[in-house]
Amino acid sequence: MIKILWADDEIDLLKPQLLFLEKKGYDVITVTNGHDALEECEERNDIDVVFLDESMPGLTGLETLTKIKENSPSLPVVMITKNEAETVMEEALGSSITDYLIKPVNPNQILLTLKKIVDNKRLIKEKTTYDYQVDFRQISMEIMDNPDVKSWVDIYKKIINWELKLDASSTNEMSDILSIQKEEANRGFSKFIEKNYPDWMSKKSDNIPLQSHNLLQEKVFTQMNDDKPTIFLLLDNLRMDQWKILEPIITELYRVVEEDSFYSILPTTTQYSRNAIFAGMMPSEIEEYYPDWWKNDMEKGGKNMHEADLLKAQIDRVVRKPLKHDYIKVTNVAKGKQLLDNWHNYLNNDLTVIVYNFIDMLSHARTEMEVLKELAGDEAAYRSLTRSWFLHSHLWEMLQRVAEKDVQLIISTDHGTIRVKTPSKVVGDKDTTTNLRYKVGRNLKYTGKDVLEIKDPKKVLLPTPNISSTFIFAKEDKYFLYPNNYNHYNAYYKNTFQHGGISLEEVICPIIRLETK
Repeated sequence: MIKILWADDEIDLLKPQLLFLEKKGYDVITVTNGHDALEECEERNDIDVVFLDESMPGLTGLETLTKIKENSPSLPVVMITKNEAETVMEEALGSSITDYLIKPVNPNQILLTLKKIVDNKRLIKEKTTYDYQVDFRQISMEIMDNPDVKSWVDIYKKIINWELKLDASSTNEMSDILSIQKEEANRGFSKFIEKNYPDWMSKKSDNIPLQSHNLLQEKVFTQMNDDKPTIFLLLDNLRMDQWKILEPIITELYRVVEEDSFYSILPTTTQYSRNAIFAGMMPSEIEEYYPDWWKNDMEKGGKNMHEADLLKAQIDRVVRKPLKHDYIKVTNVAKGKQLLDNWHNYLNNDLTVIVYNFIDMLSHARTEMEVLKELAGDEAAYRSLTRSWFLHSHLWEMLQRVAEKDVQLIISTDHGTIRVKTPSKVVGDKDTTTNLRYKVGRNLKYTGKDVLEIKDPKKVLLPTPNISSTFIFAKEDKYFLYPNNYNHYNAYYKNTFQHGGISLEEVICPIIRLETK
C-alpha cells in the first residue's frame, strides 16, 4: 500500500480529500506542523510521498522541505500553497520539489499527482515493455529480410534506441530479450559482411557503404566553408550508443545539422581504420605509397605515429588548395589541459583535427583493472562511465568555450567495441598477432564458423607481411584464445570490451555534423 505523509495546520478541513484517498487504497498519515512531519520522516522508512503545506506556522513548508531533503534527498515532496507568488515557487522548485498544487485542491488533482509520482515508473515500464514487444517482431522480420547497407544501420539504431529506453525504465526482463535479439542481429550482420566485404574492396558491388578511407573526403572536406572554422573531433572507440548518451549534453550548446554513419574497414582497430581515415587510403595503399609511415602488426614501433603526415598528404591530394590546419592528439590529462588552454588558437584554422583517446583507454583499462570491470560491467554501465567522464573532461570544457563562437563541429570515431562473451580457440606460430578479435599470421588453425577468413589480403586491400599470411576476423561476440593456459585467459577476458572483428558495434560508426546555436 502506498503511504502518504500529509502536513497541514488545517488538516481537519481536508477530510473529504483524505477519505477519497483512503477509498482509493492509499494510507495517509496526517500531522499539523513541520516539526511533526520531520519526526515522522526520521522514524519511518516506508513513506512514499510527502504532501507539505507551504504556509504552516512555526516551521514553514519551505523550511521543512529543506530539512526533509537533507535527510531523504530522493523522497518525493509535493508543495501545497495558497501563495502563487513567483519567488515562492522558484524557491520551492529550486529545493527540488517533485510537484506543487494550488489551494483549494480537489481530489482528482491529488490523484493525478500521485499517479505521476508513484505510478510513473510502473506506467513507463509497462508502456515500454508493451511497445518493445510490438517492435520485437518487426525488428526480427527486418533482420531476416536480407538487409542492405542502409537497412543494417537502421536495425542497429533501433536496437540502440530500445537499449536506452529499457535502461531508463529498468525493464530487466525485456533487456534480456533485447540482448538475445542483438545477438541474432550480429549473426546476420556477420554473414552480410562475409558475403559483401570483398566485393566492396574490389568495387564490384553497387551498394558500397561510406567507409573509413572515404570519411574525410565525403563528410569533412566537402562540408567546409570559408565563413567558419571546422573542428573534426575523433573520439577513439566511440560506439553509436555512447554518442546517443553524449548527444543530450552536447546539443545543449550545439545544433545537429546532419547525423549519419559509416562502416569501419577491417580490422576494426586504430592501426588500420584510423590510419585509413587520415590517409584517405586503404592500408595496402598506405604501405605502397608511404612505406616509411606504415608498420605491420609484428614490426616494432608505434603504428599510428604518422597520422598528421597522412592527413597533410590527403589534404594536398584531395583539397588541392591552401588549408590552414592543425592535428592534435590527446592521450592523457596533461594533453587534455593543453588542449583547453589553447582552444582560442584553433579558431584561426580552417580545419582543426582533434584525436581524443579517452574511450579507447577506458576500454583497455577495463580489461586490466578489476575496479573498472565492476564499474563498467555491461553496456549500460559502460555508457554511464563514458557520460560521467565526458561531463568532467577538459574536452567538454573546451567545447563549451568554443560554443561561444561561430564554428562547425564534426564528431566521429574510427571504430567501436563489443563486449566479448564466447571464446574461440586459435593456434598460430610465434609471429601471430596478439589481438583478441583478429589475427594475422601463417599456418593459423581455427574454428571456421567463428571467423571471416581472408587468405589473400591483397583482395581486401590489406598488407601481406609474409607471402603466406592469412587474416581472420572474429564474428559476433567471439574472442580468440590460445590453448595454452586457456581457462585463465578465458576468465580474464570474458565480458571485456574488445575491437578488431565483425559486429554491429565495431563496424557501424557515427558521424555527426553540428553548428553552434
